[in-house]
Amino acid sequence: MTELGADTAALSRWATTVEGQGYDSIVVYDHVVGAEHRDRTPPITRDYDETTPFREPLVLLGYLAATTASVELMTGILILPQRQTALVAKQTAEVALLSGDRLTLGVGLGWNVVEYETLGVPVADRGRRLDEQIDLLKALWSDELVSLDGRFHHVERVALSPRPARAIPLVFGGGSAAAVRRAVRVGDGFFFATPSRDSRDLHATLLERLEAAGRPVEEFRTVVQVHAARGEEDLKRSLEPWQGKGVDDVVIATVQNRMLGAVAERCRDIEEHLELLGRARKIVETVLGD
Repeated sequence: MTELGADTAALSRWATTVEGQGYDSIVVYDHVVGAEHRDRTPPITRDYDETTPFREPLVLLGYLAATTASVELMTGILILPQRQTALVAKQTAEVALLSGDRLTLGVGLGWNVVEYETLGVPVADRGRRLDEQIDLLKALWSDELVSLDGRFHHVERVALSPRPARAIPLVFGGGSAAAVRRAVRVGDGFFFATPSRDSRDLHATLLERLEAAGRPVEEFRTVVQVHAARGEEDLKRSLEPWQGKGVDDVVIATVQNRMLGAVAERCRDIEEHLELLGRARKIVETVLGD
């Protein structure tokens, strides 16, 4: 998303290479604008700024739908409340169709107040907005005509065409009990973006909520992201607490991100990213199994 810059040929070569190596998914995350906003208290922590290239996730996945053949295409996560719901429904339906139903939509609330302001969306009510958006997304993807008179959307007898061939899987990300409740209520899985003690406590809450809702754990997807750029020992430590926890997928990030506290040198080119992915994958398989 950031470290390959604006080089589309490099991006395509990276994607086809990881698919050829047997990876199951390509996961992209979301920012629309970078921001320097030094006057806020407390200051906003950001994972990229106005000087960092950052690819737009849904357009990018449309491109990757054409350049890859079988790998899953996933957002991890798309900041849904700052985007227009009907437009997201249209874009994701298109990616799903172009990719042959390989899209999984990961969504969440985000944290960047400046980005919300830039897009003209209030940040304070983003949780309630997200709840309503999910209802509208699902209806637009599946129903011939859709009407919704809600708090944030007033829709009367509209249609999405073409619609996706099947329901697009929805995975929720976040770090709160509210995010877990939302995922259990209307989602197909949960994305733990930063493995930590808090994430493991949240996982315990997730299991409790699934049991209370009568949802089988084996039918609910658990995705854990780890960060290879922190070094191999840190990677092992971040994986060990997830042993025996029923993790379905491990997302390996090689980006050196200021929010992640990366200490390793930045990967300088595609080959170094791929080499780091290879080493990290062996560690994941050793700690958690294939």
